[in-house]
Amino acid sequence: MNFHALLADINAIVWGPVTLCLLVGTGLYLTLRLKLIQVFKLPMALGLLFKPANGKGDLSSFAALCTALSATIGTGNIVGVATAIKIGGPGALFWMWLAAFFGMATKYAECMLAVKYRTTDARGQIAGGPMYYIERGLGLSWLAKLFAIFGVGVAFFGIGTFAQVNAISDALTIAFHVPAWATALLLTILVAAVTLGGVKRIANVAQKLVPTMALGYVLACLWVLITFSEQILPAFELVIHSAFTPISAAGGFLGATVAQALQIGIARGVFSNESGLGSAPIAAAAAKTNEPVEQGLVSMTGTFFDTIIICTMTGLVLIITGVWSGDTAGAAMTSAAFASGGSVLVGQYFVTVALVCFAFTTILGWHYYGERCWYYLMGERGLRAYQGIFLGLIALGSFIHLDMIWLLADTVNGLMAIPNLIAIIGLRHIIYLETLSYFTRFDKKDLEETPSDVLPS
Repeated sequence: MNFHALLADINAIVWGPVTLCLLVGTGLYLTLRLKLIQVFKLPMALGLLFKPANGKGDLSSFAALCTALSATIGTGNIVGVATAIKIGGPGALFWMWLAAFFGMATKYAECMLAVKYRTTDARGQIAGGPMYYIERGLGLSWLAKLFAIFGVGVAFFGIGTFAQVNAISDALTIAFHVPAWATALLLTILVAAVTLGGVKRIANVAQKLVPTMALGYVLACLWVLITFSEQILPAFELVIHSAFTPISAAGGFLGATVAQALQIGIARGVFSNESGLGSAPIAAAAAKTNEPVEQGLVSMTGTFFDTIIICTMTGLVLIITGVWSGDTAGAAMTSAAFASGGSVLVGQYFVTVALVCFAFTTILGWHYYGERCWYYLMGERGLRAYQGIFLGLIALGSFIHLDMIWLLADTVNGLMAIPNLIAIIGLRHIIYLETLSYFTRFDKKDLEETPSDVLPS
């Protein structure tokens, strides 16, 4: 058996029924226990995005969110959606929605816990994330170390390097004929220039790039959707129908079962928004706030922006233009969709620029996540080694086959999620009580601040 086949077998086990049930089941439980917090508290969460920083921490709540979004808004939004629909058909988009909806409750819970159980490290920086709420909340230091090991693995071999670098390299080669070696060299230099400046420099770059690139990409998607507006409703109907019915082969599409659509949709959804993965809590822990619940709400919006908005738009563009059943795949498939829906200029160049920006900020965010996991395991020892290894893998990412990259990324992502989900389940009562306490205080404060002449007698 070759390595690719072995990795495929491992991936099938990691993303088997147990992990899928853990991911969706945890989100479903939290959704019910917290009374649809992702629906009824979303307006409040959006309002908190721009609340002035007030509390201990290294970053504002908005900067912490942008740092987390820098890691989540990446190739999953362009290449990942294309790959999911190519393998699972349009129905995969429905399962991405489902994973994101329940994932918002999971993202809230894990990021709230990150602030509640955070601490200060030997360098005076805020240290938090699943490693700390597993150790300090559950008292399971071995599980915390296991999470950190998997976290370093994802940074090195999953979302953090290979998937992003390969996507950047392919896109630049197709659009601008840039050789892979030149991309690898330039990217390594740029990543080093930003990441060696620490979390504040990463956050500064993220605050500038993330909102700008996300808005630009959404506007480009809207252009295509308006052009094909009569196809939007049929596209939604196809997504819903395909989610529950096997879809036949058509053109370059090989056909897909419901099980394939479900598995690839949830896996790519998690790859895209990282809800339940345990990565976003590492950034959330650094937020300047004294209210864990507020940061949980702010962080929850990341999944909303990432999957409910951006991935949905990408998926609809792929479906209404018909390229999903063609012979292209990955970034080329998304470029073809924009080219047919707008112009060759937009399809070839704008998508390339968006993909490069998305993937670059994801690399930055995952460098920080991996570094915090490494620090938890090793302390100050070996941080330079971590940075050297990370940059070395960035340089190699352009030369690894795409199929191998996605298999490896999916596998290590699933391994990282399992300890985190176990912790969330183990701390479910803390999540509920913390949330209840905050909203009780919040409602009481609102009542006290309401003028007496508008209160019911």
